[in-house]
Amino acid sequence: MIRVMLIDDEEDALDLLEILLGQMGNVEIAGRYLNPLQALEDLNRTMIDAVFLDIQMPGMKGTEAARRIRSISPELPIIFTTAYAEYALEAFEIDSTDYLLKPFTVSRLQNTVARITKDLYKQSSLTEENKLLVPSVLSLGGFHIISPGDTGKEVIWKTKKERELCAFLIHHEGKRVNAAVIIEALWPGYDLDKAKSYLYTCLSYLRRSLTEHGVAIHIRKGNQGFSAELNDITIDVSQFETLLNKILAEEHINELHYDQMNEMYVGDYMDGCNFDWAIARQLNIKSLYVRALRKWYMYYRSQGKLLFAANSLQRLLALVPDSEIDGRELIRIHLELSNRSEAYRVSQELEQAVRIQLGTELEEETLLLIQNTMEGSGRTFQ
Repeated sequence: MIRVMLIDDEEDALDLLEILLGQMGNVEIAGRYLNPLQALEDLNRTMIDAVFLDIQMPGMKGTEAARRIRSISPELPIIFTTAYAEYALEAFEIDSTDYLLKPFTVSRLQNTVARITKDLYKQSSLTEENKLLVPSVLSLGGFHIISPGDTGKEVIWKTKKERELCAFLIHHEGKRVNAAVIIEALWPGYDLDKAKSYLYTCLSYLRRSLTEHGVAIHIRKGNQGFSAELNDITIDVSQFETLLNKILAEEHINELHYDQMNEMYVGDYMDGCNFDWAIARQLNIKSLYVRALRKWYMYYRSQGKLLFAANSLQRLLALVPDSEIDGRELIRIHLELSNRSEAYRVSQELEQAVRIQLGTELEEETLLLIQNTMEGSGRTFQ
């Protein structure tokens, strides 16, 4: 949908242009103005994709308004709508997107809208390409930093502690961390003088590694501590947490978020890194994800979308395999789908997880459900 602003000193001209643009199907009128000065004032606080602008207006000519628009938003498409052909050269110098002579036809206007749409698509594509140039911090499923540029290579660390130091500072998301806190987290129990020496050596390695890979993370020192200045660096876990909190807070579910959430989760926070200081956040993020999956299960169940409901619970049990409540629900869904073999598989995995991880037996409700499953499939329950 394209959001446009209309500026013309004639009410009838605005009405006609709004009607014609309404027939395009992909245009939203963000504002219509008889006074160009009011339009310029509102332009600073209105998100729009293009301006349709008359030239001959009292108080301020359209060409002058266009130049002011250029000073506010240099790349904003400007389309002149006028009955005067003699301003075409001046409009060209202002770098207008199009010059429509009144009265113009619907097909002529369609061409203009198509041109705006194409230009916006190109800008969007360039923005996405530029995003690829920004290094990403990947902390779900491990810890990796991808360097900018066409290569997108992973930063190679000189030592394990250099890598952990980088992860620790990024973990604090730009906040300054006291040197004593860093030492206690990374070198617990070490002689203080030796630990300080290790810290400063790792800081030196870290700064050099980031510079060599062109990563715009700057390590800053101040007030007996250090911080990682992240600038516009993207961090996957921050985006994941934001999405999970949005899902849990929203009343009306956006189904696009389900795939987006599951694609983002490639493993636990700092998974496999053996960073003790990351455990608390790791558990918190997993808890958020589990809550979000339960919400999706309830939503899909209420919508009668049992396959999606089953998928939600299967993902949940991969995180919490000993959750009997969720295991029972998944068994019931498979039974509703007449898929007894899957129900049996879930029951076996659930029983094993409860016995091994909790060291206990299944609850009576679960045992009865499994017994019914076994009887229906001709199997016997041990």
